[in-house]
Amino acid sequence: MAKPKRRYVCQACGSVANRWQGQCADCGEWNSLAEEAPQTVFSAKHDLSSGGRAIAFEPLNAPGESLARRTTGLAEFDRALGGGLVPGSAILMGGDPGIGKSTLLLQAAAHIAQAGNEAVYVSGEEAAGQVRLRAERLGLSSAPIRLAAATSVRDILTTLGGMDAPRLLVIDSIQTMHSDQIEGAPGTVSQVRGCAFELIRYAKENGVALVLIGHVTKDGAIAGPRVLEHMVDVVMSFEGERSHQYRILRSLKNRFGPVDEIGVFAMAGQGLEEVANPSMLFLSGRDDPVAGSAVFPAVEGTRPVLVEIQALIVRLASGATPRRAVVGWDSGRLAMLLAVLEARCGLNFSSAEVYLNVAGGYRLADPAADLAVAAALVSALSDKPLPAKAVWFGEISLAGEIRPVAHATIRQRESAKLGFDIAYGPPGGAIGESGMHYNEVQMLPNLVDRILS
Repeated sequence: MAKPKRRYVCQACGSVANRWQGQCADCGEWNSLAEEAPQTVFSAKHDLSSGGRAIAFEPLNAPGESLARRTTGLAEFDRALGGGLVPGSAILMGGDPGIGKSTLLLQAAAHIAQAGNEAVYVSGEEAAGQVRLRAERLGLSSAPIRLAAATSVRDILTTLGGMDAPRLLVIDSIQTMHSDQIEGAPGTVSQVRGCAFELIRYAKENGVALVLIGHVTKDGAIAGPRVLEHMVDVVMSFEGERSHQYRILRSLKNRFGPVDEIGVFAMAGQGLEEVANPSMLFLSGRDDPVAGSAVFPAVEGTRPVLVEIQALIVRLASGATPRRAVVGWDSGRLAMLLAVLEARCGLNFSSAEVYLNVAGGYRLADPAADLAVAAALVSALSDKPLPAKAVWFGEISLAGEIRPVAHATIRQRESAKLGFDIAYGPPGGAIGESGMHYNEVQMLPNLVDRILS
């Protein structure tokens, strides 16, 4: 048997180093490397090709149980999950502190318990009295939820083994759980990985929908080893700005449904309220058009959401260094778009400060927003408002071409429902039954001519 080697694991990102150092080479965190217990290393003579138990293979068309989802009582939560909770599934939910993760799951557990099903809520961060105070504030104190404040996974699994399997099990949070079989403090890589494995195994064996709340780092990623996201079936992110009342529940990984689905909630005095029409949150209610404002029909999963893109151009004196500020969009894509406008359309942004904002704190990653951003920039530069009740979508290439994008039909139908009657987009995107007047834009100079004319 070979001599075991020492290994040091970063407690922030899970990377492994052969020697201790002050700063992690992967994530840049200081004093985060901790030595793990050495593992037994076997020599090359260790053979695994025999002595095991034979496994049984099955054909792809073998009969099996149909996927039966269970609703949570919150339509927006079910939408983000792809239709509801799947028995035996493991869900990991991350989000900034105070964003409302515990509130959302407490409301979901209360709806499930009030429907006559078993729901268990285990809090490792708060005492049971604190959770009861939150439930009283939300008007859910009468919900028959099984509540416990515990951090030992052994105690939790022992208790659950002596009762009927619940429909929903909430662990708040996985970073506070610990196992007496694993060395290290709660929150370390080995503890998070080991505790999550035991809880997921219990959920799979008993058909329990398990929800793990996860802490996030300062960069917004879920804290702990990245393998945690591979172990679970669904990874969700609860996003939003504390200065705004709305919250967005986004699905980043889903083995049982589509990814990039979102559920929209609004924070109110009685907890999180569902928002049936999220487009109204991100559109201003003014009647008169304003220069530098364009409406973009975004698509999140299967849901269309109309957002307002705002641009502001400020001319500077000669010699001053212009500033580029972006909120809610990729700053690198803005720089590329400004370069295309200057090179292909002859517009001058080099001596002006450019400010771009997606209204309501919404974050866009759809490349179809290029045309709306370009329209807002040209409108702000020329100080000419865009046509009222118009939407803009299309991807812009470096040659200035307007390229086709996906879901053009969905974008126009949702725009028509909200009263918009003009659409500007790439060639071939018109649909006859939407009732909208579609204007094809083939090249970026054509867009500039339409706005300046």
